[in-house]
Amino acid sequence: MIRLHNVSKTYRTDKVETLALKDIDLSIDRGEFVAMMGPSGCGKSTLLNLIGLLDRPGRGSVEIDGAAIASYRDKDVARLRNRTFGFVFQSFHLIPDLRVIDNVELPLLYRSVSGGERRRLARAALERVGLGARMDHYPNQLSGGQQQRVAIARAIVGEPLVLLADEPTGNLDSKMGAEVIDILLRLNAEGTTVVMVTHDEIDARRVGRIVRVFDGQLVEPERLHAA
Repeated sequence: MIRLHNVSKTYRTDKVETLALKDIDLSIDRGEFVAMMGPSGCGKSTLLNLIGLLDRPGRGSVEIDGAAIASYRDKDVARLRNRTFGFVFQSFHLIPDLRVIDNVELPLLYRSVSGGERRRLARAALERVGLGARMDHYPNQLSGGQQQRVAIARAIVGEPLVLLADEPTGNLDSKMGAEVIDILLRLNAEGTTVVMVTHDEIDARRVGRIVRVFDGQLVEPERLHAA
């Protein structure tokens, strides 16, 4: 489903050139749950951004379902990204002045979806993460774990094929973090492809495959059975 071939990415300023990724070859099949691990600054988040079409490689190719993204115009990439990927971040990124249900509806504003249908889909997404009773609350009325579940609901409201999670348990205690991983595992079991960046070896070993990144390069992947 997702193919990166000979991908490299360099960031340049007036005085510094930083090689973030070098010669990455990676394939992720539909329905996989992949954990990406490595030390801070090794290129994990850069790799996730390239997979999610938030950035373009300096060299190499990214393909989604066999289509080479380099041939797409920016507006076509944005449309593909919105329909294919859902994003979950460590810091939740909820809008504090909006109710939970309004936060979850946000990705649907970029589609031709009626107000009633947006509300129905947002309610359904919140039910899937166990927060149907909190839809009229504001983010500051929720715990950290609940806020992350709202962020997951927002990511899945458009029924993406792929869920990309960048350190989704990084701001949570172990109990709340385990609950978030449980939700991601359930979504994966229902058919969503999940790619997760994590520093947590315990979280990573609960999923089907670990990809390790070191100094911008992949090291031998490790396939595991889910716990």
